[in-house]
Amino acid sequence: MIDFTAPVPVTLVVGNPRAGSRTHGVARFATKLICADLRERGLDVAEPDLVDLAELGPRLPMRVVGGKPEPEIERVLHLLRRPGLLVVASPTFKGAYSGVLKLLLDLLPLEGLGPDTVAVALMTAGWEQHRHVADTYLRTLLVELGATVPAPALAVLESEFADLSTVVTGWATRSIPVLAGVLGGVPARCEDHRPVVEASTR
Repeated sequence: MIDFTAPVPVTLVVGNPRAGSRTHGVARFATKLICADLRERGLDVAEPDLVDLAELGPRLPMRVVGGKPEPEIERVLHLLRRPGLLVVASPTFKGAYSGVLKLLLDLLPLEGLGPDTVAVALMTAGWEQHRHVADTYLRTLLVELGATVPAPALAVLESEFADLSTVVTGWATRSIPVLAGVLGGVPARCEDHRPVVEASTR
């Protein structure tokens, strides 16, 4: 159990370079359901802050000016690293997560996410043989960065988009009790819950 102060900050990172992607829709739906389930279990959960790499991504290759990231990217890194719930979503590109997501996460040092950052890995994929990628690569990366990742990754195939509620609810039934147990009660050692990077159209 992590000792937080209410409310629990929530950050959603969508690692698709294309605005209005289906991965974005899946990620928003899943994060909304996760937050609702956590609230039903008595956790005071804040509204998610969205980091949409379709908007921020083009600036990442030019991320360092004068030896330090520009202020907007600093704010995004703050959202990633704060204690609370972090949902990281990506489409499957060539059997792995997206390059734009890697560009962002490469800005973090080794173990740049602390154990008070409770992360969920979420990936969409076109084929059944890519379902494992979410656990094998993205969840493993979040663990490598130092986050607490207590639940298995959520993988959603394109063929399942039409029945998204059933797929996400099935994952949540198994995973939300674990997430709630780790988050413990009511987090937020964070003073700023304002969205930093908003989605344009959904």
